[in-house]
Amino acid sequence: MGEVTINGLIEGGKATTGPPFGPALGPLGVNIGKIVAEINQKTADFEGIKVPVKVVVNTDTKAYTIEVGLPPTSALILKELGIQKGAKGKDEKVGNITLDQIKKIAKTKSAALYGKSEKERIKQIIGTCKSMGVTVEGMDAKDALKKLESGELKI
Repeated sequence: MGEVTINGLIEGGKATTGPPFGPALGPLGVNIGKIVAEINQKTADFEGIKVPVKVVVNTDTKAYTIEVGLPPTSALILKELGIQKGAKGKDEKVGNITLDQIKKIAKTKSAALYGKSEKERIKQIIGTCKSMGVTVEGMDAKDALKKLESGELKI
C-alpha cells in the first residue's frame, strides 16, 4: 500500500485518540496511543496554541514519522502577551511586547521567516505586531520599525 499521510491541527500537548488522528490511524494497524503520546511530547512547548501536525505511516512496515509545524507568528505573539485576540479596529491597542519577547518568537520561527538576518526576522515580527494592534517597547510598531532601522532601538 505504501505511505499514508494524516494531517491535523491540534492544541499543543493535547492530542487524543479521537479525531483527527485516531480514526485515521486505526485502520492502518499502528499503535495509536504511542503515536498520540509522541505527538503530545513533541508539541508540549506549544501549549495553548494550535499546531499543524503531520503523521506519515508506512503501511507495510508500520513505521511512522511525526512532523510538527510551527504555529502562526500571530499565535506566538498572543501567547507571549497572554491575550486571546488582536485588535478589532485600527486604533485599538491590545498589548505591549518587549524586544526580548520578539527575539524569542523570531528564534522559534527562524526557519519559517524570510529574513536572512536576526534584524530582518525581528522586523517581520514587528510588522505582525503592527497589524494586530500590539505596541513594541511602549511605542507604536511603526515607530519601533523606524527606530530599529535608525539604530535607536538596539537588538
